[in-house]
Amino acid sequence: MKKLLLFATVLLWFAGTARSQDKEAILKVLHTQEQAWNAGDVDRFMEGYLKSDSLMFVGSSGPTYGYETVKANYKKNYPGKAGMGKLTFNIKKVELLSGDTAFVMGAFHLKRDQDEPKGHFTLIFKKFQDGWKIISDHSS
Repeated sequence: MKKLLLFATVLLWFAGTARSQDKEAILKVLHTQEQAWNAGDVDRFMEGYLKSDSLMFVGSSGPTYGYETVKANYKKNYPGKAGMGKLTFNIKKVELLSGDTAFVMGAFHLKRDQDEPKGHFTLIFKKFQDGWKIISDHSS
């Protein structure tokens, strides 16, 4: 009985450590995106997204699909460093739904010379061999 209890305790500790490491990895993706955006680098910002036709982005004009479409929309709607401004994320929740899927909810604030758009987002992340990637983004 003692061995079983010890085994269960060790197993729970490892599971908790793995979950903590996954949450940290997801937060690192978002921090890297923030830095890339603030450097005016949409291509590096997009590295946080799954490079796939199945990537889904939902914004004020409805859903769009595909990595290249999302990237083209970012470049069109936020031209140059001035159009991109300074992005700040405020992450409210990171919840692991399974060993390879996570839900993230947060707020964004974009400071530009002419305005300061802000809103909220929900993201679905999936873990791949090369790390955590956003597979669905709903920003409003």
